Amino acid sequence: MDQPDISARPRLISPSLFALSIFYGGMVCIAGVLGNKQVSLGPIAVEAGIFAFLLLVVTSSAVAELHGPSTAGRLVRVGFVPLLVSLALSWVVWILPPSPEMVPANRDAIQLILGSTWRIWLGGIVAYGVSQTLNVTIFAALKGREGSKLLWLRAAIASMLSQVVDTLLFVTIAFYGAFPIGQLIVGQMIAKVALSAILVPPLIYLFVAVGRRLDRA
Repeated sequence: MDQPDISARPRLISPSLFALSIFYGGMVCIAGVLGNKQVSLGPIAVEAGIFAFLLLVVTSSAVAELHGPSTAGRLVRVGFVPLLVSLALSWVVWILPPSPEMVPANRDAIQLILGSTWRIWLGGIVAYGVSQTLNVTIFAALKGREGSKLLWLRAAIASMLSQVVDTLLFVTIAFYGAFPIGQLIVGQMIAKVALSAILVPPLIYLFVAVGRRLDRA
């Protein structure tokens, strides 16, 4: 008797998980690029990559809300793929000789951006994995206590705590010994906690609402 061709069967994925996964991968790649610029938020200077990282936090929390923490955890682990590939491509492009037709200012700027030290790359990889996993873990634990209530509070608390850990890991790995990092850590933590409190609550409701609408459609 012929065996059914299991490989020919389509593997179903919900529209919301598909869309959020693509968005998540994009934010993983762009976060490192944005982090090359510091922006002023009142008296505090913060690296601009935090905006992409906050969207990563919101996306993983939305996936945990819609599809469960195990799926969100897999999303975080799969996120290492675009992260590592983008870092590898950055290194390859950095070592390739630039075209002589490039404007010198543009050539020097892109070489500076792509030529991050190995400590900055390592700090970004470690901080991403630990902080995003922690965010999903805390969000899921709070949901176990509150059920489907207080979505905004669960997401905000998980984001605040995970961003504090992200700052500690990244700044310590990337810059410890290069210069005093105490003031930088405190300033980054204050900025990230404040942004988590302001941006995460409305964004988590938006992402979950969009996800549910995609699945209904």
